[in-house]
Amino acid sequence: MAVNPPRPRMPPLNALRAFEAAARHESFAKAADELGVTPAAVSHQVKALEAWLGSSLFVRHPQGLHLTEAGRAALPAFSTAFDAMGLAVQELRISAPRPQVSIAALPSIAQLWLAPRLPALRAAHPALRPSIHALEVPPDFRREPFDLAIFLTRHAPAGSRAFKLSDDVIFPVCAPALAGLLKTPADLSSQLLLWDTTWTGDWSLWFDAAGLKGPSIESGSEFSLYSMALQAAVDGAGVLMGHEALVSRALATGSLVAPFPERRVPTGLSLSILAPDRPPAQAAQMIDWLLAQSAVSQG
Repeated sequence: MAVNPPRPRMPPLNALRAFEAAARHESFAKAADELGVTPAAVSHQVKALEAWLGSSLFVRHPQGLHLTEAGRAALPAFSTAFDAMGLAVQELRISAPRPQVSIAALPSIAQLWLAPRLPALRAAHPALRPSIHALEVPPDFRREPFDLAIFLTRHAPAGSRAFKLSDDVIFPVCAPALAGLLKTPADLSSQLLLWDTTWTGDWSLWFDAAGLKGPSIESGSEFSLYSMALQAAVDGAGVLMGHEALVSRALATGSLVAPFPERRVPTGLSLSILAPDRPPAQAAQMIDWLLAQSAVSQG
């Protein structure tokens, strides 16, 4: 009779993924955000892996996590392995043509810049099926199954390349009725200033570039969504620091105006399409269309 004892099992893939993410961030909470689970779930998976290993991978402090020597030694190999797995998934996506293009975008860009362009995109390429996901930070194409992303960035994140659409330029915008009260930038001191929490330094940057001492930013109003701040400005609630790409349609329709059009300040960011090194054919088609549209609008 053949002897066929049970073979030792490898630890679950989810536990290895939880360890790698937690080790890279040195945080269960940040790992949970990346993996789309709860911090408790990440902690449970890591504890299961430590039990399987019979050794601790983290030293847990009230201030956060620190890797043990064993955890620090293992992290590079696991990161390389999961990067390779992500790239293999991308290859599968490239080799299986499909009409859907999965797009990640900053919420304000998705709503105010990308969405208005979708009807023209569908008219030009009816076979394409954009699927848009709002994210606060650009995805890692080595780990996440996105075909492209659109963000305001300084440079392309690791594992991606950038196609610049336009430079990011800021300037105050407000409702037409409110603009009549603003003769010089100094008049802003009597107005409620509006801004988005993503760009808390916008007003300071603009006032510094204008050579002016601005009012205390604490006296203004901040919004967690740029679209909410823009609507408040349209409603006459205050003066918004406008990002050109995000307020251009409101300026074109006249619902917002720029009281000081000559005082435009570059932020050093660029509105850019981010893509993996080898985007699927459908994503490349969409990138080409967006770049062509941007060139026409700037021409």
